[in-house]
Amino acid sequence: MALNARLDHRNPLVFDTHELGRRPGALQRLTREIDAPRDFGILGVIGVPEGAPVELELRLESVMEGVLVTGTARARVKGECVRCLEPLEQDLEAEFQEMFSYPDADDRGRVTAEPADDAEEDEDMLFIEDGLFDLEPVLRDAVVLALPMQPVCQDDCPGLCSECGARLADDPGHHHDAVDIRWAALQGLAGSLEPGEKDEISGAEAQAGVDEKQEK
Repeated sequence: MALNARLDHRNPLVFDTHELGRRPGALQRLTREIDAPRDFGILGVIGVPEGAPVELELRLESVMEGVLVTGTARARVKGECVRCLEPLEQDLEAEFQEMFSYPDADDRGRVTAEPADDAEEDEDMLFIEDGLFDLEPVLRDAVVLALPMQPVCQDDCPGLCSECGARLADDPGHHHDAVDIRWAALQGLAGSLEPGEKDEISGAEAQAGVDEKQEK
């Protein structure tokens, strides 16, 4: 990530490394609870609701090139079961590790890459700006990777009835009587006819049954 506008230290996902210093091997452990930002998860599927608490445990380690950040995020996610469409909630734990580089790392002895490789590498790098780093892009990626792509309310959720949409978990014995599609149209028509006309339809069905037996 290229250097952007100056980071705001008041942002709860911006962390200060001044106390850690630039002495390789120095360690700092931090805990922080933040409010989840917008669109924090898989949009339209499952995620952490905006404003919900997210607990962070971080380990900051100073290295020659920058600060290595290792951490864990814990939160309660909400979504919808992909089988029965019922709302669901789950506990999420996402782990991550990322290097935040000093802008002048090359000048401090880091082995430089070939120009072409260096250009590609810079596109994926995250930087420390004035002693601050922004954890949000790393945290977003970690949460998305930890979320289920096909969330279910329970592993053996039977889903919905394909004919009427009933939730099968609520009615394990749910079923529909099979109807011979050859007579379905006639049965629907019979419901709208007068008694005499119904008798004609019934006679036609009976004759068709006899003809079918004779064919067999």
